[in-house]
Amino acid sequence: MCGHFHHSEKLGAGRIALMIAGGIAFAAIMAAVLGIIVKLLWNWLMPDIFGLTTISFWQAWGLVVLAHIFFKSLPKHGYHPHSIHWKKKFHDKYKDPQTSSEELTSEA
Repeated sequence: MCGHFHHSEKLGAGRIALMIAGGIAFAAIMAAVLGIIVKLLWNWLMPDIFGLTTISFWQAWGLVVLAHIFFKSLPKHGYHPHSIHWKKKFHDKYKDPQTSSEELTSEA
């Protein structure tokens, strides 16, 4: 083995648990950093510009969650040029016999 991970290699339960724990730790660190950044920016700008009060870390984190709910849950409208690319890539990889690549590109 020369240090490359191949999909055919089996992952042990310990390695999977370590990867999950690492992912959770990374997500927690990123959430904390994002909350701190929002708090610092809010407390630096909003009181001077709009006369608003300063906020705590948890209020800043709540704003991040609220913004995520508002902006990530909005329906996606319009043409997305990348969607055709990914549909074609998926089709080419899995060879869906009912849909041809030409049909996917004609959807655009």
